[in-house]
Amino acid sequence: MAKKKTEVEQKPAVVTENSLAFFEKYINNASPTGFEWKGQQMWLEYLKPYIDDHFVDNYGTAVGVINPTAEYKVVIEAHADEISWFVNYITTDGLIYVIRNGGSDHQIAPSKRVNIHTDNGIVKAVFGWPAIHTRLGGEKEEAPTLKNIFLDCGCTSKEEVEKLGIHVGCVITYEDEFMVLNNRYYVGRALDNRAGGFMIAEVARLLKENKVTLPFGLYIVNAVQEEIGLRGAEMIANRIKPHVAIVTDVTHDTGTPMINKITQGDLSCGKGPVISYAPAVQNNLNKLLIESAQKANIPFQRQASSRSTGTDTDAFAYSNDGVPSALISLPLRYMHTTVEMIHKEDVDNVIRLIYESLLNIKSGQDFRYFK
Repeated sequence: MAKKKTEVEQKPAVVTENSLAFFEKYINNASPTGFEWKGQQMWLEYLKPYIDDHFVDNYGTAVGVINPTAEYKVVIEAHADEISWFVNYITTDGLIYVIRNGGSDHQIAPSKRVNIHTDNGIVKAVFGWPAIHTRLGGEKEEAPTLKNIFLDCGCTSKEEVEKLGIHVGCVITYEDEFMVLNNRYYVGRALDNRAGGFMIAEVARLLKENKVTLPFGLYIVNAVQEEIGLRGAEMIANRIKPHVAIVTDVTHDTGTPMINKITQGDLSCGKGPVISYAPAVQNNLNKLLIESAQKANIPFQRQASSRSTGTDTDAFAYSNDGVPSALISLPLRYMHTTVEMIHKEDVDNVIRLIYESLLNIKSGQDFRYFK
């Protein structure tokens, strides 16, 4: 009598050594909102072997196309930009105050190392913060705010700062880089949402390697400026005029301290892609995603959004008189910090789910609820 299997058989990993090397390089490259082009060039170079054509719009959204002459158009989309800061004010003694570029978190800034991007190259700086010894005076401690966090680049005057090429409007990013934690998690800044750009590129790779012939045109879209209002998606949706859009972004792992599951839902890294329910999500397309996951034995979780998804899904859904759109999210810990964490198996399974869903979409498919 054969022994019973006590462990679930693991599927082969989707991410290869080569693709992981690209992912690390891609994450480590800065791609702040409004300044995404170097990362977009890098992404497009990786994607080119797997597509038939490509184009880039005026603001830097990059699009790879498979079957560009097909009338029926399907989009898979992620966004390329990362949160950052702008130089806003330089004091006479050479300190720098900042404003947000996207949803940057002022509370994590103190003692972080940063890169100030100038026309002369990168200038290193740090977010300074008073030593604990100087803050113990019986008074209530000040928390970090936009009014009191500042950058120190080692200068002692405004003129010295400006000689380095720093001026109001220079963009600032954290220098933290990619790592693999406990052989289980990918960790780094800007996994929101360059992980998405990586995953849709991997879908294109699988289609090519498996010699899949799609019955429609596939547009692999890496959009800019999501972090300040879904702007890149809004622009490119109107240019492509797709019939279907599947968007991928990150969502919150709610299993860590100080997160209320009653309001944020119950989602965890390692338990699979997250399928969303929201007004912008087209239910028949969502059913196709769920059925695709079930047929392929891909684990998934569910999430509800009361008004908007807060992702590029909304921009596609409400464009061009209404585009059937759905969202596949990647659970992530510590969003908008420099130590964002995603589970390796979730990355593989998001790629699988998008891939399997594409195989189940028919050319000319009508997703309307009734006719």
